[in-house]
Amino acid sequence: MNTGAGGIPVDALNKMEAAFELADLAAQITKHDQAYHRDDSPEISDADYDALRARNGAIEARFPGLVRADSPSKRVGSTAAAGFTKIRHAQAMLSLGNVFSEDELADFLTGIRRFLKELADDETIPLEMVAEPKIDGLSLSLRYESGALVSAATRGDGAVGEDVTKNVMTFKDLVTRLPGEAPDLVEIRGEVYLSKADFQALNVRQAEAGIKIFANPRNAAAGSLRQLDTSITAGRPLKMFAYAWGATSEPIAENHWQFLDQLKTWGFQTNDRTRLCAGLEDMLEAYTAVNDARASLDYDIDGMVYKVNRIDWQERLGFVSRAPRWAVAYKFPAEQAVTVVNDIEIQVGRTGSLTPVAKLEPVTVGGVVVSNATLHNEDEIARKDVRVGDTVVVQRAGDVIPQVVEVVADKRPKNTQAFQMPDTCPECGSPAVRSEGEVARRCTGGYTCPAQAAEKLKHFVSRGAFDIEGLGAKHIADFFEDGIIETEADIFRLGEKRDALLEREGWGDLSVDNLIAAIDARRAVPLERLIYALGIRQVGQATARLLAKTYGSLSAWMAAMIAAKDPESEAYQELTNVDGIGPSVAEDVAAYFAHARNLGVLEDLGTQLDVANFETPDETDSPVAGKTIVFTGSLERMSRGEAKAKAEALGAKVAGSVSKKTDYVVVGADAGSKAKKAAEVGVDVLSEDEWRTLIGEA
Repeated sequence: MNTGAGGIPVDALNKMEAAFELADLAAQITKHDQAYHRDDSPEISDADYDALRARNGAIEARFPGLVRADSPSKRVGSTAAAGFTKIRHAQAMLSLGNVFSEDELADFLTGIRRFLKELADDETIPLEMVAEPKIDGLSLSLRYESGALVSAATRGDGAVGEDVTKNVMTFKDLVTRLPGEAPDLVEIRGEVYLSKADFQALNVRQAEAGIKIFANPRNAAAGSLRQLDTSITAGRPLKMFAYAWGATSEPIAENHWQFLDQLKTWGFQTNDRTRLCAGLEDMLEAYTAVNDARASLDYDIDGMVYKVNRIDWQERLGFVSRAPRWAVAYKFPAEQAVTVVNDIEIQVGRTGSLTPVAKLEPVTVGGVVVSNATLHNEDEIARKDVRVGDTVVVQRAGDVIPQVVEVVADKRPKNTQAFQMPDTCPECGSPAVRSEGEVARRCTGGYTCPAQAAEKLKHFVSRGAFDIEGLGAKHIADFFEDGIIETEADIFRLGEKRDALLEREGWGDLSVDNLIAAIDARRAVPLERLIYALGIRQVGQATARLLAKTYGSLSAWMAAMIAAKDPESEAYQELTNVDGIGPSVAEDVAAYFAHARNLGVLEDLGTQLDVANFETPDETDSPVAGKTIVFTGSLERMSRGEAKAKAEALGAKVAGSVSKKTDYVVVGADAGSKAKKAAEVGVDVLSEDEWRTLIGEA
């Protein structure tokens, strides 16, 4: 019976275990082949190497259908794939909201207490929080079925990530099987990182080999995990701190602290500086302690994450936009550096806004070389009085765009001139005007301004929008400048211009074919993603989702928005009645549809895309899916915020005022005019208890 390096007898392996072990053996043996034959630096004895080979052969003999293309038995190394396949997360991997001060952290806790009515009514009820160092790495989700690891995926866009299972199988401390009792399904989330010591050693090897060194450990970890050649990943000692779960077939713990203990029982590494906090004072102490120790840690961190400890409260708090209500990151102070402003240029954004940008003498800030920094707008540049030639303090916090903090006044050269914002667009010459009440000055050229048109196209393919692999902002700018694409729909006709693409420098048959395939893979798109991709002013991802949820389909949304061009119309009133969309957003959406060019693009996109209707919960599962609900008055058993969140989670639409399209008005104490309006238009009025009975929570 062959047990070999794997420990488990080959005869006892199931098919899934065998497949994953063969992947691991292929990576290990390739690594050792290269160490021996290429580097003249064997890392294991001949006997240990032979044992790996023997086990690989024994598993292949028992499972001939699992023999891999990169099997060591075929004497072939890891084959570089054309790219990573995608994995859709069973539960979305969301990002975190950020706070940057003690006051903001206190406001976060206050918001939780307002949302959970029992905490709002009784301030003596404790709100326990778990404080965890925020690792500056790459998010990873491990999926276990019946206790066995079956896949690993990066965060990606939160809904779909890259399949990096083969690379993750090279991790030295990977938990491939959950010991003891485990759910039938559980996703374990964590952060992949490279220690500072390993990062430095890696850069030494990179430099000795004449290869570009990495800017920081996070970039090195991300680059190592996303190697198409798994042997490269295997040669880099990646680690993971586990800290959360995604989808699970059954509850794992009653609170987050218990869950962390369960992670340790299963063999995962958790951060030993995690702390259970009784309130704000404890949270701030944890923050200070970790920040003070930051330089001595062997891994990079950029803040503290605070999570509500009770899982039932986490579930009730739910999510807002793309972040949980029950967790937040308190970021450490931004790292700063001093440099000189060589010039100030104006950049024109997709909405026409003119943004002054300081062109800096390159300086390293937080491990990244910075040569540009935003000056935001004309009020900000005037307030700080930034001038060409000034010595300035710049800072960069996390992934935030570098910004100028202040001018070092005593180093200002003589005869400098205060900067004046232009009153014409530097790209197209159209008037640049500043509307009353706005801080931005905007180009009035619209789509006749090439900068705006190009920026809209860049946004269209950006992450969160169509996110087309291999088609980045630089490619879009080049294609637009050369007339290969003019509108968003032209992107989906690039396959018809294959010959023109092949004539371009750096484009060959394989790269063009890969691009066309990536474009075709994005022809099927959810409605909310298309709406966001259009780049309508004030319509971010959360608002795009809200519009998609309200109108359901592309045709219904377009028809309603065209009708909403008239501010006196019922369609406009319905739009402003959507909870979360006020008159300002409605005006910008209506303005987009008032432009003939935009209507033409949308109709053109309709011929190129398969736009999926917004998915709402099945009405057989939710009695209020698709219904429009208005809450009014003070509720007794839950806050208005929680009531709205619950309704939306059940597929309902929450409106701010009563109309003929309202299905239910839920009234609490002091209901006021909305209850009266409901009676006038014949809308069903429910008490809080009747509402809870309707949704099955009585």
